[in-house]
Amino acid sequence: MTQNIYDDPEFFQGYSQIARSIGGLDAAPEWPALKAMLPSMKGLKVVDLGCGYGWFCRWASDQGADSVLGLDVSEKMLEQARNTTSATNIKYARADLEQLALPAASFDLAYSSLALHYIKDLPGLFAKIHAALKPGSRFVFSIEHPIFMAPRNPGWLIDSEGNKRWPVDSYQLEGERVTNWLAEGVIKQHRTIGTLLNTLIGADFRIQHVNEWGPTNAEMAAQPALAEERERPMMMLVSVQR
Repeated sequence: MTQNIYDDPEFFQGYSQIARSIGGLDAAPEWPALKAMLPSMKGLKVVDLGCGYGWFCRWASDQGADSVLGLDVSEKMLEQARNTTSATNIKYARADLEQLALPAASFDLAYSSLALHYIKDLPGLFAKIHAALKPGSRFVFSIEHPIFMAPRNPGWLIDSEGNKRWPVDSYQLEGERVTNWLAEGVIKQHRTIGTLLNTLIGADFRIQHVNEWGPTNAEMAAQPALAEERERPMMMLVSVQR
């Protein structure tokens, strides 16, 4: 079973205070780039894998989706999502993505935001997503970039000249990495870029677009703190087609 760190009281309290938890999609700096990779929502049947507070579910509904299913392993996340959702075409359900069960050929779009780096059996999950999508449908997701995940203890180092450096540790050594982010002992699964993309190909997805996200000049001008995202990518945004 996926580690349910979001139901840890300490973790959930910390998570509830970060910008994207308070401001939703518009507070996520990568959202404009991710949104540009999405098809029109009008009339689509959508599944959100790791829906969290339900921000994307509500956006998809507002954009004309026929139905939206939000899945998450965290009861605390789902409670918040339900309490802030009024649209009747959105349904939420508790689900462990390691044991995902969806009806075949039922969805026009699968979406996931910053959830897949927690998944150990990614080949199995990709196969299940492929089976749940209709032919020609899209799977769009964001994931922590493998460079960002590579350090065993993520954090900037200062070199002898006072420059900030991101320490990459055993990039080719794939598998479990334990970090202390918002709470101690957060388990993530590190994979190289090649493994991630080849796993999608192995599941019979066709890769359409890959974005190693970094801020634009305009985004940096509006949020100077994003400058460090140009030193190393924090996220990958990927769009594939069934």
